[in-house]
Amino acid sequence: MAGADGLDLPEQPRLAGNITHFARALRAAGLPIGPGRVVDAIRAVEAAGFSRRRDFYWTLHACFVSRPEHSAVFAQIFRLYWRDPRYLEHMLAAMLPAVRGVQEERAAKAAEKRAAEALLDGVERDAPAAGPGEDEDNIEVEADAAHTASDRERLRQLDFEQMSTAEMAAARRMLARLALPVRPLKSRRLIADARGARPDMARTLRAAMRRGGEMARIERRARRDRWPDLVVLCDISGSMSAYSRVVLHFLHAVANSAGTGWGRVHAFTFGTRLTNITRHMRARDVDAALAAAGAEAQDWEGGTRIGRSLRAFNRDWSRRVLGPGAVVVLITDGLERDDPALLATEAERLHLSARRVIWINPLLRWAGFAPRAAGIRALLPHVDCFRAGHNIASLEALADVLANARDAGEKPRLMAALRSDG
Repeated sequence: MAGADGLDLPEQPRLAGNITHFARALRAAGLPIGPGRVVDAIRAVEAAGFSRRRDFYWTLHACFVSRPEHSAVFAQIFRLYWRDPRYLEHMLAAMLPAVRGVQEERAAKAAEKRAAEALLDGVERDAPAAGPGEDEDNIEVEADAAHTASDRERLRQLDFEQMSTAEMAAARRMLARLALPVRPLKSRRLIADARGARPDMARTLRAAMRRGGEMARIERRARRDRWPDLVVLCDISGSMSAYSRVVLHFLHAVANSAGTGWGRVHAFTFGTRLTNITRHMRARDVDAALAAAGAEAQDWEGGTRIGRSLRAFNRDWSRRVLGPGAVVVLITDGLERDDPALLATEAERLHLSARRVIWINPLLRWAGFAPRAAGIRALLPHVDCFRAGHNIASLEALADVLANARDAGEKPRLMAALRSDG
C-alpha cells in the first residue's frame, strides 16, 4: 500500500506486525522501548491514519522517542525501514566495514550505522517481518560471532565514535574492568616505623624512663603515605558527546574500584556550565549513575564554554577538592566558543592549583592534528601532559601516564609547532 508523499506502507493486516518489527529495530539501536509503547504506537496510527508520510513519522516519533539524542537514530531507521524499498543494501553497506574489520574511516555516520545494525539484526532474527518491497526468500545473512583475541584487540583500537551498538556495549564491559592505580605520596606527617630513616628521640626517651633509664633501642619514624585525589572535568558538548558518555563509564569504574589507591574521586561535567556529578558516580549501578548525572547536567550536547566553566571551578570548587597532590584530568576537544584569553587565564590558575593537569583530547587521534584552534592554543601551555582519548587503548594508557611524572605525551611536539607558528 503506497501512501502520499511516496511513503511505502504495508497492507492494513500487516500494519501491526511491521510497527512491531520497527519498534524491535529501535530497541536494538538503544532506544528504551517496551511492549506498552508498541501497543500505544499501533493505536495512535490507527487513530491518526497514515495517508501522509509526515503525519505517520511524527505519530511514531511521539510514541517511541523520549530523549533528544534518540531523534537521529529514529530518523535513520524510519528512512531505511519505511521509505527506502532497498534498505537491506544500505544496511549491508554500512555493516560491511565492521564485519570485515576494516580500519579505514567509515562512510556512515554513527546514527546511520546504529540504525543499519539494528535493522540487519532484526532481519536475521525475524526474517518473515522483513521490510516492504523485499523478497524474503532471497535474504541470506551469514555472520561469524566468534570472539577471539584479535577481535578484542580490534575493539581496543576502534574509535568510540565509529562503534556500533554491540561494539559499544562490549567496550563498556571492558571499561568496567579497567583500573587506574596510582602511587602514594609522601606526607609531611611522621608515623612510628621500625624501619624508618629518622630517629624518634622523644619516644626513645619515654621508653627508657619506663625501664628505669635503660635505653634498649632507638625508636624510629617515617613519613606517612597519603593517597592523592583525582578530579575529572569532562566536556559534554555536542562535539564530545560520543566520547564523554564512554569516559563517564570509565570514571564510574575508577570511582568504585577498591584498591586503586585514590583518596577521593571527583567528577564534573561542563558544556555551557559546570555541573558537579560526584555523588552520582558513587552509585554502584553504572546505568543508574549515568541517568542521574544526565538529569543533573542540563547542557548535554550543547555549546562549549570551557573558559567560563573553568572559572566556575576555580572560584567555587578548587579549594574544596584540590587537596595537596591532586591530579586533574581534563577531557575536552578544546574547541572554545568564548574568549580564548579567559580560557588561558583560568587554565593557568588551574595548573597552579593542581599537582598535574592531564589533557585528554579525542582530536589528537588524527595524524595531521595541529594546534590551530584558538582554544587549543590557549590551553596547551598550561597542561603537564597532552594525550589522545578516542579508544580503549588510550584510556588504558592513562595508568602509565600517572605512573611516570615526566610523561608529557604530545605536548612538546605541539608546543614546538606553536613556537614555530608564532
